[in-house]
Amino acid sequence: MASEPGSFRGYRCCRCGTEYPPEPLTYTCPEDGANLDVLLDYAAVARQASPQDIAASPEGSIWRYLPLLPVGDPGLAGSALRSVGWTPLLKPPGLGESLGLARLYLKDDGRNPTASFKDRASAVVVARAREIGAEVVITASTGNAGAALAGMAAAAKLPAVILAPRSAPQAKIAQLLIFGARVFLVEGTYDEAFDLSLQAAQAFGWYCRNTGYNPFTAEGKKTASFEICEQLTGVETAAGTAAKPAAWSAPEAVFVSVGDGNIISGLHKGFRDLHALGWIERLPRLYGVQSAGSAAVANAFLAGAQEIQPVRAQTLADSISVDLPRDGERALRAARETGGAYLIVEDAEILQAMATLGRQAAVFAEPAGAAAFAGLAAAVRQGMLEPEERVVVVVTGSGLKDVARALQAVASAPVIPPTLEALRQAMEASA
Repeated sequence: MASEPGSFRGYRCCRCGTEYPPEPLTYTCPEDGANLDVLLDYAAVARQASPQDIAASPEGSIWRYLPLLPVGDPGLAGSALRSVGWTPLLKPPGLGESLGLARLYLKDDGRNPTASFKDRASAVVVARAREIGAEVVITASTGNAGAALAGMAAAAKLPAVILAPRSAPQAKIAQLLIFGARVFLVEGTYDEAFDLSLQAAQAFGWYCRNTGYNPFTAEGKKTASFEICEQLTGVETAAGTAAKPAAWSAPEAVFVSVGDGNIISGLHKGFRDLHALGWIERLPRLYGVQSAGSAAVANAFLAGAQEIQPVRAQTLADSISVDLPRDGERALRAARETGGAYLIVEDAEILQAMATLGRQAAVFAEPAGAAAFAGLAAAVRQGMLEPEERVVVVVTGSGLKDVARALQAVASAPVIPPTLEALRQAMEASA
């Protein structure tokens, strides 16, 4: 087994604050069962890297931030695992202006190897699995986390087992199978598949990747925070709105869809790491967006509650359809500690956001990915943002993940005879 990276100090419970050493198979707090934050030695990180060092790196992936990660270099040069992250930060002309925002950016994580944000978590978890000598990795997933694990495990030649609800979109199930994972469709909900995966991991000695439950998932997802700040700084420097910086710039606000809560908590962890290092001056406000049919975290936030009550999730955005969010406590904290908020949107608004992103930004988003943009539109209507603020919307997955829902977002294409007159008539009818 490889030695622990020099900056990895151990874990801290997000609820009781108890700290633990960096043992190989640590998942949740033994005292109260709450999720664990990975602790880094920031002095050690600072000795290894600076914003200037990272900017000079030829590595175009999450591994450019290796000094800020709790794993060693995974090797595997040329593999899909080495191409995760460094997705584009887009500023589509006219999109922000249509909402009265002059500096609106889209972080398109549908460009990852398996077409979702979840590749970030799976890449780091697979790197950790290799370090501790795990023989099999298991996860429960509605599709994206499973596809990400299947892809990253295939790149590392590591066996993977995926438990997915039978209702998961066929495009996502196809990915799981193509990547060679052992896939089992569960007659039940994602939450039931999650519980079964925990039982299987314990019974068979498998390493569990489950979202939130494994503390390394948030460590992978936090890399998007690093990219947002580094890329935003590069854009502003190139545009002449900022001098060449000794540190990075953080946006004023970030919008992201929320299901289990692990992405927003990972983003929060990443911004906190950068702030602790002195690489950004302040944390951005984090805005979580949930579908009205799966709004357990948002309900707790809006009620001012600390405890999250489960719901019976029912939304077309399958990636954020969760009865009981497994990282809900940290997801609440991410918005509260940064001065952000939670917003609830209807499925019809999500479909509209999918069409808007496609037409105005050439970004093909799956429903969960578009939910963040629907939440931004709601925030604008509620007066939550200032026109000159730098706002980033995280698009978490590609629309190719769920083509059936994409077709619901747009009008059907007419079928015509192969004649010019028929084409002319159809064009006039659709004008």
